[in-house]
Amino acid sequence: MRILAPQWGNNELSAPVFIERVLEAGFDGIEMSLPDDGAEREDWLRRIADAGLDLVVSQWQTVFHTEFHAHRIALQSLLAQACAARPLLVNSQTGKDFYTQEQNEELIALADAIAREHDVPIVHEIHRSRFSGHPMLLRPYLERLPGLLLTADLSHWCAACESLLEDQPSTLDTVLPRVRHIHARVGHAQGPQVPDFRAPEYAVELAAHLGWWDRIVTLRRAAGAPLVTITPEFGPAPYTFRLPYSQAPVADAWELNVAMAALLRERYR
Repeated sequence: MRILAPQWGNNELSAPVFIERVLEAGFDGIEMSLPDDGAEREDWLRRIADAGLDLVVSQWQTVFHTEFHAHRIALQSLLAQACAARPLLVNSQTGKDFYTQEQNEELIALADAIAREHDVPIVHEIHRSRFSGHPMLLRPYLERLPGLLLTADLSHWCAACESLLEDQPSTLDTVLPRVRHIHARVGHAQGPQVPDFRAPEYAVELAAHLGWWDRIVTLRRAAGAPLVTITPEFGPAPYTFRLPYSQAPVADAWELNVAMAALLRERYR
């Protein structure tokens, strides 16, 4: 089990400051998107390696490219750059929910080719507005692409389906064996992040997510996977609620991620 700290929400911190924060909190590694500047990117990678931390690279920047051709060019560049860093895996927010199935499959095939070229796994994140943004959007790809591998951020589906997926057991049975990485954030029927997963009023939501993660971990261990990677991913505003007028955050996202890491380490040790 390798539990990674998200750089998301800590982007204002320099590499040495953030890495020290990660080490003090007891994380095994970092999940982050890579800087565009080559020298800055190499500095981050060197410092992460020197600290003995694992790395998962997150590709999300294609969100800025809506036109398909521009999206494809950006995806190719970003995934190649991510794989060149030699991470444990690359987590990609791939495609768009408004692209055709053929277009999204072209992007998935591109990712597969880059993964094979670099011998680095690329997995596709379940995420709103991507080809995986709703269970019924994803199903055709699962049927046509037996090698399609996923990052489970099921909090997005809670929001998309206005439920804790109680009425979709067959979908979960199909999806969970495809998962190779977990984003451990707790969502609810009206959003992708509860204010504080430790609060008793969110016990049902926490139990649902833990149940999904338990099944994934069990499946990966049964398959003989050498490790399971999980990133607690409670995010900054607007994921973290703010009070009206004062705009004070109702919780500290970093504290939530540290607390989730402790829960997961105890649960899966």
